[in-house]
Amino acid sequence: MKTTSTTKIGLGLAALGRPEYINIRSDKDIDKTEDAFKITAFSVLDEAYKRGVRYFDTAPSYGKGEAFLQEWHAQTQHKDAVLGTKWGYTYVANWELGYSGKHEIKEHSLEKLVEQWQVSKAMLPSLKYYQVHSATFDSGILENQAVLKELFRIKEATGLHIGISTSGENQAAIIEEALKIEINGISLFDSFQVSYNVFEQSTFEVLKAVMNNGKTVIIKEALANGRVFESEQFPQYKEAYVVLKELSEKYNVEVDAIALRFVMDHLQPDYVLSGASNIEQLKANLKANDFQLDAEDLQNLNTLAVKPSFYWEERSALDWN
Repeated sequence: MKTTSTTKIGLGLAALGRPEYINIRSDKDIDKTEDAFKITAFSVLDEAYKRGVRYFDTAPSYGKGEAFLQEWHAQTQHKDAVLGTKWGYTYVANWELGYSGKHEIKEHSLEKLVEQWQVSKAMLPSLKYYQVHSATFDSGILENQAVLKELFRIKEATGLHIGISTSGENQAAIIEEALKIEINGISLFDSFQVSYNVFEQSTFEVLKAVMNNGKTVIIKEALANGRVFESEQFPQYKEAYVVLKELSEKYNVEVDAIALRFVMDHLQPDYVLSGASNIEQLKANLKANDFQLDAEDLQNLNTLAVKPSFYWEERSALDWN
């Protein structure tokens, strides 16, 4: 059982590899050409590594995110960099701003796994985590024996940690089901990437059990897609914004650092991801490493949780921008 936080901040490339993402952004006037994004992505990756970040997380559906990470790593050759990627979504917006359809299409088929693995495996041996992207009951991934056996084959052949990422109000149930899956008497899934933050805390108990069982937990969306920042768009969080602002002033950091630190001190996962889209955001996020929340602060933040059904309904209504 963990008694003190050893959580490390990693860098997720969801907002660095494509021009539009589900987030509450203030930098509306940034250059959204592919060349500009590549320059920004490389600069943020460099700065993150310089400041001690060693885990970098991406996916084929993050536009050019996986390609950017692969090229950056090939150039820098950092021996201690740990890479993670996912499979199961395909980016289809093709860098079209204001794209009206779905930006990414889910497909948890054997064919999609084989197709995307052929690209992702180029990141070996620094690639350590290979994850099902957004496992759900609806996609059938947890019952698809052909896919599960192929994931096990990859695991046995490479030594990779095979994992899942989750989204939606059924995250806890999906994790519990995934934990039951064994191939040849061996547990298939070694890592779990989960949306968790001051508003969405429904997986606390199951994630504690996961970690106590020696598996890796990676937290994404710790800033609730930007909803932790005060906004008139979300009057339902008025009281939460007061608490977050008071703690921001108390510790002399921005709200993002408070939100990240809450995850680090309350849940104590292995990694919590920064979703920074520029160096300034990254620096602000990394200030979470400089302090710890006291017990009273943690309790106050713990009370900000909302019902998962409300949280995910709200998230699904957020715009790509």
